[in-house]
Amino acid sequence: MKKKIKAIDFFCSGGGMTCGLRQAGIDVIAGIDNDPACKDTYERNNPESKFILADVFKLKEQDLEKQLGLKKNDNNLVMIGCSPCQFWSIIRTDKTKSAKSKNLLVEFKRFVDYFNPGYVLVENVPGILGKKDKSGLDNFVTSLKIKGYSVHYEIVNMNDYGIPQSRKRFSLIATRLSKNKISLQNKKSKKALVKDFIGSSNGFARIKAGHKDDSIFNHSVAGLTQKNIDRLKKTQKNGGSWLDWAQNKDLKRKSYRGQGFKDNYGRMSWNKPAPTITTKFFSISNGRFAHPQENRAISLREGATLQTFPKNYVFHAKSIADIARMIGNAVPPIFAKQLGKVILNSR
Repeated sequence: MKKKIKAIDFFCSGGGMTCGLRQAGIDVIAGIDNDPACKDTYERNNPESKFILADVFKLKEQDLEKQLGLKKNDNNLVMIGCSPCQFWSIIRTDKTKSAKSKNLLVEFKRFVDYFNPGYVLVENVPGILGKKDKSGLDNFVTSLKIKGYSVHYEIVNMNDYGIPQSRKRFSLIATRLSKNKISLQNKKSKKALVKDFIGSSNGFARIKAGHKDDSIFNHSVAGLTQKNIDRLKKTQKNGGSWLDWAQNKDLKRKSYRGQGFKDNYGRMSWNKPAPTITTKFFSISNGRFAHPQENRAISLREGATLQTFPKNYVFHAKSIADIARMIGNAVPPIFAKQLGKVILNSR
C-alpha cells in the first residue's frame, strides 16, 4: 500500500494551496508564513495542518526538521513555494516595499536542497520567468535537474482550468521519482465566467458600498466617496469603464497613467472571466473591480469566490485590507486541487 503524500506549504497565507491540496487527498502537515494576520484563518479552516509563524529568511532547515519530524529524501513529501513576489510582477508599480520578496525563491531553495523531497511545486507571477537569471529561477531549475528531478514549468492561464479569472501564473512541478515530466492536462473547453460564481443566482444579496456583513459569510464591501458612487452610476453596467464619464467635468480624472491602468474604475462583465483578483480587489481605483451591475466594488466573499474558495471558508482578520491580502495572495483552491491530483496520479 502506498504511503500517503504529505506536503509543506511555504508562504501559505490564508491557505488557498493547502485547502486545494487537502481536497485532492494530500496531507498538508504545515503551512509557513511570516504574516500573523493569516494564522487564525489558516488554522480554523485547516485544523489538521500546523501553522508556523516564521520569516523564511531566518528559519533554519534543522529547526523545521525537528519541529515537524521530517526526514531527508522522503519520496512522499511535497515542498511548495508559492511566494508573493510582486517584485517580479510586470505591472509598473513602485517595487520598494516588495524588494525583499525578490529573494524568496532563493530562500525556498535552501529547504529543497536540504530535504530533497519527492516533489516540488512552485507558483509565481509570470515575470519571474522573464527575469529568470535575476530572480533565481535559472539556478533553481538547474539545481533540480542536477539532482535528478524531472522539471516541467510553463505560464498557465488559470481560466483554462476552471478558475473564473484571467489569471496568468508561472507554474512548476518537479519530481525525482520519474523521468517523465508531470504537467497539468485537460484544459476546460468551457471557460469559467463571472456569472457562474457571483450574483443573486449564486447566493449573493444586493448590497451597497460600505455594507458590513458580521456573519461568517463576510459579504462586506469597502465604502466609496460620493464622487466615486456618482462615477459608477455613470459607468455602463456589465463591463463599462471610466471612459463612460471621462469627459464629465465633475467626474473626470485629473491624471491618467497610461495603458497599464486602463481598467481602473471599470466594471467586471458577467459573460467574461474576472480580471486577476489582486490584494487590492476591494478598491475600484486599483483595477476592474467594480461589480458588473451594482454601484460598488466586489465584496470580500465575492473576491474569495472568484478565487474559488469554498463558501464555508471563513476569513478572520481585523480589516478588509488584511482579508483581501489573504484572498489575493492565494493560489485558487480549485487550481491547487488539480495540481494535487496530478501528483497523486503520477505515482
